[in-house]
Amino acid sequence: MAPKARREQRSTRRGPNTGPIKRRSCQFCRDHIEDVDYKNIGQLRRHVSEKGKIRSRRITGTCRRHQRQVALAVKRAREMALLPYATT
Repeated sequence: MAPKARREQRSTRRGPNTGPIKRRSCQFCRDHIEDVDYKNIGQLRRHVSEKGKIRSRRITGTCRRHQRQVALAVKRAREMALLPYATT
């Protein structure tokens, strides 16, 4: 009985973010892009933070398939010196 009571308690809790969750759609899926190209630096810069870290799917809104391709493309672009590893 205790787990049921906890579940009811959680559902009645109110907070600042009680509205419906808006899902972001993947930019690559919307544009019908099959493969992410490491030479397209403008596209990759949106997925890299100011410190040079690859942003997560939760932040960018990309799907799992394209996020893996973005990570690989960013790593390749870094190796080719198209993107910096980190900023100082």
